[in-house]
Amino acid sequence: MTTDAFAPLQTLAAELLPYALEPAEDGAHDLSHLQRVWHNARTIQAQEGGDLEVLLVAVLLHDCVAVEKNSPLRSHASRLAAEKASAVLADMSWPLAKIRAVTHAIEAHSFCANLPATSLEAKIMQDADRLDSLGLLGVARTFYVAGRMGSALYDPQDPEAMHRDYDDTRFCLDHFHTKLLHLADGFQTTTGRELALVRHERLKRFMEQFMEEIGVG
Repeated sequence: MTTDAFAPLQTLAAELLPYALEPAEDGAHDLSHLQRVWHNARTIQAQEGGDLEVLLVAVLLHDCVAVEKNSPLRSHASRLAAEKASAVLADMSWPLAKIRAVTHAIEAHSFCANLPATSLEAKIMQDADRLDSLGLLGVARTFYVAGRMGSALYDPQDPEAMHRDYDDTRFCLDHFHTKLLHLADGFQTTTGRELALVRHERLKRFMEQFMEEIGVG
């Protein structure tokens, strides 16, 4: 498996990739997702600073325990991944302080876990991962996951949820309102916020055009 996408730390990436992804058929959390999040993290780190080694390990191992979106364990996924990452790094004789830095970044990255990111690396990790849920990638991943979960595109009786509560377990379009359109408000770094605003606008334009094409608005 090539590690060129994880430059400049290809050697470390080669050590960690065997632990990065459990066998799963989830194209929203696969190797390409890790590559994109690393690209985002490097882009932010170039402006904000932070420990690149800690960031790479956090990126590679943040989804190392596979938990489906509809699983009751979903809110614990980042904690489970952090525990596995801690064990992997301990076996590699990493210093305890760096292991703790990595596990905090992994635990705090998750939207579902709702934990505060207190270190710079955790803030960058959270921003880098959330960027992949915005813009056109966010659109693509949302519809992909909805298809896997068997959700409808939208509620044909009430696509705007004017007379019902949003339910993103049943309707893909509702997920934009329950999560995606709120993500840009929570970015932690200046660079992350700037990148998020660009992708947020793309997301809004998609929503406007989608609603027009289904005859709403």
